[in-house]
Amino acid sequence: MRRLGYRAASSHATGRPVNPPACAPQYALLFEPLRIGPVTAPNRFYQVPHCNGMGHLRPHMLAAMRGVKAEGGWGVVCTEEVEIHPSADLAPDVEGRIWDDGDIPAHALVADAIHRHGALAGIELAHGGYCAKNLESRIPPMAPSAIAGRRGYPQQARAMTKGDIRDLRRWFVDAARRARTAGYDIVYVYAGHGLTLLQHFLLPRLNGRSDEYGGSLENRVRLLREVLQDTKEAVGDRCAVAIRFAVDELRGEDGMQAGGEAREIISLLADLPDLWDVNVSDWANDSVSSRFAKEGFQEPFLRFVKQVTGKPVVGVGRYTSPDRMASLVRSGVFDFIGAARPSIADPFLPAKIREGRHDEIRECIGCNICVAGDYLDVPIRCTQNPTMGEEWRRGWHPERLPPARDRSPVLIVGGGPAGLEAAWSLVRREVPVTLVEAGEKLGGRVLRESALPGLAEWKRVADYRVGRLRVHPLATLLPGSPVDAQGVREAGFARVLLATGARWRGDGIGRSLRTPLAGLGALPVFTPEDLMDGRLPRGRVLVFDDEHYYLAGVLAELLARAGCSVHYVTPEADVSTFTHNTLEQERIQAQLLNLGVRIHPHRVLQSVAAGSAALACTYTGREEVLEVDALVPVTERISQDQLAVELLGDPQALATACITSVQCIGDAFAPGIIAAAVYAGHRAACCIDGDEEVPPRRERIALA
Repeated sequence: MRRLGYRAASSHATGRPVNPPACAPQYALLFEPLRIGPVTAPNRFYQVPHCNGMGHLRPHMLAAMRGVKAEGGWGVVCTEEVEIHPSADLAPDVEGRIWDDGDIPAHALVADAIHRHGALAGIELAHGGYCAKNLESRIPPMAPSAIAGRRGYPQQARAMTKGDIRDLRRWFVDAARRARTAGYDIVYVYAGHGLTLLQHFLLPRLNGRSDEYGGSLENRVRLLREVLQDTKEAVGDRCAVAIRFAVDELRGEDGMQAGGEAREIISLLADLPDLWDVNVSDWANDSVSSRFAKEGFQEPFLRFVKQVTGKPVVGVGRYTSPDRMASLVRSGVFDFIGAARPSIADPFLPAKIREGRHDEIRECIGCNICVAGDYLDVPIRCTQNPTMGEEWRRGWHPERLPPARDRSPVLIVGGGPAGLEAAWSLVRREVPVTLVEAGEKLGGRVLRESALPGLAEWKRVADYRVGRLRVHPLATLLPGSPVDAQGVREAGFARVLLATGARWRGDGIGRSLRTPLAGLGALPVFTPEDLMDGRLPRGRVLVFDDEHYYLAGVLAELLARAGCSVHYVTPEADVSTFTHNTLEQERIQAQLLNLGVRIHPHRVLQSVAAGSAALACTYTGREEVLEVDALVPVTERISQDQLAVELLGDPQALATACITSVQCIGDAFAPGIIAAAVYAGHRAACCIDGDEEVPPRRERIALA
């Protein structure tokens, strides 16, 4: 496969009008420049710091990703949190580092990529205190007061001495000077998300000191004030200094509250930083998924900030609506529209607003699979934007695809996320596409799952692609058109992509059981598709979660709200355990408990009988019996690849029909998450010319 570069050949390839219209008057204020201390942002679109799984290990990937954001019109583009010293080591998390001068070239690469498109580059300097496990540096962690470390490693942090405080101030100064040398325009002092030492000094539950850095609010603010002053002196008039501050921890009187000390802290420091970047804490509250919070959910906590400081304020809320953004600036809530996840889903969101292409915005669905990349220490990915993280490695661009060498038409069978993305990417490569879908509506699993509790915004995956394809001259969409192997052979297409999806098993086979569940037939079994199609059991229902992502929890919620008595059984320690990686697990489990769902962790489903199910402890094998009326297994899916098997099983018939390629993609090839299906569709379109794929580029470590 050729690397797909950033060259665009036509409006069809780019999806952009040749002569874009001027910005609509009601959005003009979003494109006004605004000073931040000694620097000027070209507009009000501000990509706040966000992690990405690239950090210090993958600087070229990181630079390319940030550069595309700047190209897409974000006036300020920031890094992730950047460790200022070996005692701030966040390993195994892959974050930024600016420990010494040797880190400057990698940061210069990032800053240059951002500057290339006229944006300001910001760096978020951070020390995690007791949250920094220092597993690589092996330096004992430190905190305002002695405290047990965060979950995940059995260690404690020692109480900082006055000498440690002096060292910390010096490390911030050294890091700020290195940031200035690297070319950053905005240098952050990070005091938010529950993860930073400077925030820990502010919180009485973490700061039990009796010296001038503890006790009264003025004392607890002292170190933050000193670091802000030190940083301003270190960067001089070359860089602006920003503070990232959590105004509320959503834990009541035990934590920081917007109506309490947060207002006082901002009043004490009001005009010291050049910009206030404000949010709620911790990360699971700041980046809560769309299942539990909608656009703008942080506004009630952040509205007061502009009343207290005369400096510019940036806030976030997973904003995708241009009207909402303009209203926030016009009404004086924010000076900048901050974004992390919306800038990941669509790096060109600002450009599309400016050019009047609002219907082309890939709106964030709030699934938080981007967060999962960071939690799993791998490069970021996105359900809506399959090019995220692949800008340097594969040469992919979110808006531009080069024309295909072979532009003969392609038949796509299946209108789910893989098929829709393949179609949309192919027409942008100037390849005519006919997409046939057996169902009456396009969207596949996305359409069905988006009707479940809390997942409505996931429909955006289908809506965006169907909307673009319907108006594209090279796309023909044929829902309600089932097709068999003979129909494919008679359709007259030389190239065929099969995106026929997958279906959930009903026999219990999955991670725990590799043979069908004993007793099948004695107890009614409902698959996830049954529930999504409106066929719900009644009475006592056992949901067996052997997949461990979101679906079993959503189905248990659906059943509980429908009046069923629900037993949630899982071999794991908690419900929907993978969603720890998407910042949702605690909310999911709390919601199910509040709905009366009975949770049975560390249990495997052994067998079923009329009116009952037998469970076994995953550790002891001890059995117990539950009285239930129905079973919903969420275990494993079976690829619906029968069409592929039939077509590929008869090469002679393919040759007779002049079909040169048949490829199975998405869940039909290998069932996975929705992001994987979208990625598979995009990759298939990139490889449509039949080139042998070359390995993606890798970051190389230079050996002295």
